Amino acid sequence: MSSKMITSLTHSRPLAYAAASASFYPLRLVPQPPDLIKWVRREGGFVHHSIKIAYLEEEKPNGLGLGLVASEDIPKGSDLISLPQHIPLRFEAKYGVSSTLIALAQQVPEELWAMKLGLKLLQERAKKGSFWWPYISNLPEAYSVPIFFPGEDIKNLQYAPLLHQVNKRCRFLLEFEKLMKNELDNVKLDDHPFGGQDIDASSLGWAMSAVSSRAFRLCGTKCPDGTRVDAPMLLPLIDMCNHSFAPNAEIVQEKEANNDNMLVKVIAGAQIKQDDPLELNYGCLNNDLFLLDYGFVIPANPYDCIELKYDSALLDAASMAAGVSAPNFSSPSPWQQQILFQLNLDGENSDLKVRIGGSELVEDRLLAALRVLLSNDKEAVEKHDLNTLKSITSVAPLGTSTEAAVFRTVIALCVIALGHFPTKIMEDESLLKQKVSTTTELAVKYRIQKKSVIIDAMRDLTRRVKLLSSKESVTAQ
Repeated sequence: MSSKMITSLTHSRPLAYAAASASFYPLRLVPQPPDLIKWVRREGGFVHHSIKIAYLEEEKPNGLGLGLVASEDIPKGSDLISLPQHIPLRFEAKYGVSSTLIALAQQVPEELWAMKLGLKLLQERAKKGSFWWPYISNLPEAYSVPIFFPGEDIKNLQYAPLLHQVNKRCRFLLEFEKLMKNELDNVKLDDHPFGGQDIDASSLGWAMSAVSSRAFRLCGTKCPDGTRVDAPMLLPLIDMCNHSFAPNAEIVQEKEANNDNMLVKVIAGAQIKQDDPLELNYGCLNNDLFLLDYGFVIPANPYDCIELKYDSALLDAASMAAGVSAPNFSSPSPWQQQILFQLNLDGENSDLKVRIGGSELVEDRLLAALRVLLSNDKEAVEKHDLNTLKSITSVAPLGTSTEAAVFRTVIALCVIALGHFPTKIMEDESLLKQKVSTTTELAVKYRIQKKSVIIDAMRDLTRRVKLLSSKESVTAQ
């Protein structure tokens, strides 16, 4: 091992972290980090000889940055990367792990699971001679996620459900910083999980973003009863693969020869051509999650949608705007209320968040509710099971006039939702032609995509209404 490598491994970097500036040029934590491919191979991992780390020059939906690229054609089915069990970075509450760190992790709500593993990442970043330092030193210094946006660009997102999530995460980080200061105030240096270094909300945000944008939830280590529990883990090198809904690579797990340990492997799911980046599917996610967790937006994302609250006053306003007569949104009949209860849109623990747009077009629960409430024909409704009423592929189960009224009401909901955005798409597009900061550009691109989802849904629903009208006129003749 060279003296340069030894210096890098024993290097300890202060955890104070400035929020990312207007430019998110992907600087690493250290200017010249150790060679990650060499480190993985030295630690018993496998990396295909044709894989290299390179800056991706071609602009992708998730922007420029470092990624893995094929230096020559790689056949389908080839092993690309293989990591033995000791290389992935996990948070495990086991013997030898700081009890203070475990206590802190227990204070993190389950929905912010990335912070738990983030605490382990911060501990290893602070530790001199950490086994994972060659990996950690290659991590970006800044992340383009909204918790690091200037206040004005958080407002520029213009979409209430996302603003709520961003503000919630920011509040958590500020509160968790205070909690940690109290917890760590009287801890002896030998027991301090971060080597006595101060941890502020910004460094917590860095760690949470590093994990949310890079971790994979995979089959974890074996429990005493022989079962394995899924656990989030950071996968050095593998996490440099870009995202695609049509990936050329996939992650698999298999047992190591001669023992019970699990290998994490990436295999070529398709032929990979020379100079092509390696791509994995991060999940069928909407743009809210891509931006919140990964810091990018996918144009024309087929899984993007808008979120509304199922609310009788909103539905009354929409049906009125659509010219739909005598709706029962505010005062459903007992039999209608029973169906709403079955759809979890009524009752004590109901879930009133409903979605429009994307692959589903109209969330099945909302579709069924509107069909039932706008039909007012109990006998006709009782002829169908709930799954039929929830399915958009069930063509007009309660008659064409009811179906047209349902679609017109949803179109009116879209118009109301579009009206909540203070700018129009044309204004957004002209703003992007000006010289704006990276965070402003991301926020504007995000809101353009949200508005496009609404407009696309309206077009699809309008087409369906016209189709129903033409069927009605043919029947009438």
